[in-house]
Amino acid sequence: SRWLDADGVLKRVLVLARTSFRSLNGLPSASAHVPSAARGRSSLVNGLDRLIRRLRTRRALRHIPPGTVLDIGCHDGFLLNSLGDRLAWGVGLDPCLTSAVEAQNYRLLPSTFPAPELVGEGCFDAVTALAVLEHVPTDELGHVVQELRRCLAPTGRAILTVPSPLVDYILRVAMTLRILHGMEAEQHHHFDVGLVKPLFESHGFRLVVHERFQWGLNNLFVFES
Repeated sequence: SRWLDADGVLKRVLVLARTSFRSLNGLPSASAHVPSAARGRSSLVNGLDRLIRRLRTRRALRHIPPGTVLDIGCHDGFLLNSLGDRLAWGVGLDPCLTSAVEAQNYRLLPSTFPAPELVGEGCFDAVTALAVLEHVPTDELGHVVQELRRCLAPTGRAILTVPSPLVDYILRVAMTLRILHGMEAEQHHHFDVGLVKPLFESHGFRLVVHERFQWGLNNLFVFES
């Protein structure tokens, strides 16, 4: 039954991938207009990784207001690049970047978050953290959320995606069969999605959107400060 279960999970992943390719025409390709200095990060993932990232990004984009944006876990700057003219100025942070990357209206920096020396108080209309929270150690979550709020302007938005616990199992199976790279999958902490709302509300945020997508395997949260 263990292998039957794995087969069923993989079928869900592959069907999702096949059907989702038809609905992504509204987004740029994974490397379109991404600064050449950041493209080395793109080479670390395969096509299915990039598809999943694009699905997350498309879900988040509709909730990001025009203005300034901080993207935590920015990878190669794909989300900031996808905002186009809606982005007045953006900063992306990612510890896997090997050097700073300059683009027309955003900058990518090799850094973890929090980074108070790089990110000022109240500077951003939105902070995004897609597939990030599940990588944060439990004892650091409160401080991270506190710093998110510090970075936001009044009525600013925090937009994040968090996978369901089943995704950890899917990652293990898909990576074993080499159909998915699974960026930093080893850093997952079996995060409980039910903690997100009380965690953010305890630091002064108000939940405005919570929706499940990708067959319930992923969760989008939008909070206002």
